[in-house]
Amino acid sequence: MKKLLASYGRDEEFHAVAEQIITEEEKKNNRVLARSLRKSLSNGPSRRSRPKALAPLLPFPEAAADFIERIEPVHGKQDIILSFENIRIFLGLMKEFDRADEIRRHGLPVRSKLLFCGPPGCGKTLCAEIFAAELGLPLYVVKLDQLISSYLGETAANVRKIFEFARTQPCVLFFDEFDALARTRDESGEHHELRRVVNSLLIFIDRMRPKGFLIAATNLDQTLDSAIWRRFDEVVWFDKPDSRMIQRFVAMKFKNLSIDFDPKAHLSDLEGYAYAELDRICLQATKSSIIAKRKRVSEGDFVDAIADERRRRRRTSRMNEPV
Repeated sequence: MKKLLASYGRDEEFHAVAEQIITEEEKKNNRVLARSLRKSLSNGPSRRSRPKALAPLLPFPEAAADFIERIEPVHGKQDIILSFENIRIFLGLMKEFDRADEIRRHGLPVRSKLLFCGPPGCGKTLCAEIFAAELGLPLYVVKLDQLISSYLGETAANVRKIFEFARTQPCVLFFDEFDALARTRDESGEHHELRRVVNSLLIFIDRMRPKGFLIAATNLDQTLDSAIWRRFDEVVWFDKPDSRMIQRFVAMKFKNLSIDFDPKAHLSDLEGYAYAELDRICLQATKSSIIAKRKRVSEGDFVDAIADERRRRRRTSRMNEPV
């Protein structure tokens, strides 16, 4: 309760502490109280924080122009569901960033190099976008198809240009599918050029002291070179959502729609799905109601959308089976 009162006025912290209290009541089997508290929390006024002013942009260097792309954020913190653990991590990172100068004056490092790991569709890219927006920093995404050159020696040189840019520009530099660059050097089939790239990458990350953040994301953390891990100040895991997070996500997707069923009755059917799959289910159910010219999304629409996603998963899993 003390933590709840102390966090009043700071939306993310307040919501995280309130959710912890509700979860504790559920564990004590005080389900009526927990349900009432959750309803009060969800019906409370939503106060969207004002976006911070963006950091001043330096002239865009021609050397890096072919390899990075500026992305304008279109999502806010109300569009993502994170675990309590990840909420705590990101709040800590934001506080560190706000007081970075003070921390450095004490001779201490500021966490600025992050590795996002987890299955596809669990919010890594979306989180990078929202994180940049909340910090008021421009988001630059590395274009791996341009970066990885077919000419020997050029890929490492291209990587150097990107890191030089991030060293001078306060920004969030985002490497998606990072495993394409940082694959383990132990694989016997790998070309010497890839090993050279990984060696260069290790040096660049080690020496880099970004004015913003370097974020790398991967779905295949088991393929990363073992030396990569210690180069990052923080590793954030994005797991598939649990039942509580699924419930919140589905409620968010149907927030502005009329539905004639209780999504909680279908939670067991949604377990094990990533956010991208849940999003597809909700969108398909909504489109079905529109096509049928109904004002409410029916339970049949939702059940059919779940069946379609189950069919898709079953067929794609067969395609990924080893021959």
